[in-house]
Amino acid sequence: MTQQQTPAGKRPYNFSAGPAAMPEAVLQRAAAEMLDWNGSGMSVMEMSHRGKEFGAICTQAEADIRTLLAVPSHFHVLFMQGGGLGENAIVPMNLSRGKTADFVITGSWSIKSHKEAQRYCAARIAASNADDQHTKLPDPSTWQLAKDASYVHLCTNETINGIEFQQLPDLTALGSDAPLVIDFSSHVASRSVDWSRVGLAFGGAQKNLGPAGLTIVVVRDDLLGHALDICPSAFNYKTVADNNSMYNTPPTWGIYMAGLTFQWLLQQTEGSLTGVAAMEQRNIEKARLLYDFIDGSDFYANRIDASCRSRMNVPFFLADESRNEAFLAGAREAGLLQLKGHKSVGGMRASIYNAMPLAGVQALVGYMREFARSHA
Repeated sequence: MTQQQTPAGKRPYNFSAGPAAMPEAVLQRAAAEMLDWNGSGMSVMEMSHRGKEFGAICTQAEADIRTLLAVPSHFHVLFMQGGGLGENAIVPMNLSRGKTADFVITGSWSIKSHKEAQRYCAARIAASNADDQHTKLPDPSTWQLAKDASYVHLCTNETINGIEFQQLPDLTALGSDAPLVIDFSSHVASRSVDWSRVGLAFGGAQKNLGPAGLTIVVVRDDLLGHALDICPSAFNYKTVADNNSMYNTPPTWGIYMAGLTFQWLLQQTEGSLTGVAAMEQRNIEKARLLYDFIDGSDFYANRIDASCRSRMNVPFFLADESRNEAFLAGAREAGLLQLKGHKSVGGMRASIYNAMPLAGVQALVGYMREFARSHA
């Protein structure tokens, strides 16, 4: 047994928060097509982004993500670069009109979003869970939303803190007519999106959809065409939409890999459910298994309120943190990789995205149980 193989001879289970594990079937298909895509004589990495071969790849990828996420026809799907951090600037440059934008602070990523937006608009904090150490979501009834807000920003799954909105807020019911902007980077395609409540959604692909380098933006028609003069042309949503994501050279390999992942997701079934609905059922089962074990143990702890625990990112702590290194070393030996928590939070973190099978979570729970027994 090595760190590259599990005891059963399979690939290790990779719990990285991102770039994260991808479906093995997707990696195998990409490997088979590496030197020659579809008889073209070229690798996808060698293709012109304006050629017919890549045009077919990109067109199919957009059609598949529209089907996968049930994106309405009055929304544009944009394939961009810059990641979630880049969108923290690109969104206010496109939507704020230099005025006010509201931010709901729920953890590390929404803090970053608010800080960056201050460079381009009057970024307000409408609500915050800082007093709760980012362990609960602020009740929407307490949000102080500005009447003139150009948009309201949420990070709907905080990757670092392990906190997730289980339901999107209805801003209209809260007295706001501003569009809702969501950063769904770390739980996109793990659950359905209520597009009737969303104006724009963005996410880096490297957690649930593909490799790093691709950012997906889904934006409603009426939100195009309002970019600030300082907005670079390549980041102007209207320019990108008018040019079908080809205004500048897009991340071609990332789009191809994400497209393969979209196809894999569409093929998934769970009983009578398919696609995202099937994945959501699996994700509920995986998360329940891990949280139930942690909650039933006095050796491990999760500090997030049960009402808003993330299904994707599960932070946990050992009661005796002097054993952290021993825990991580043993996990690597068992083929359980990248469980160390983010440096700003500490402890451990298991990211159990769509590509993580139930067997991986079962293996983790088995290891945690044995480690606790042997170190009790």
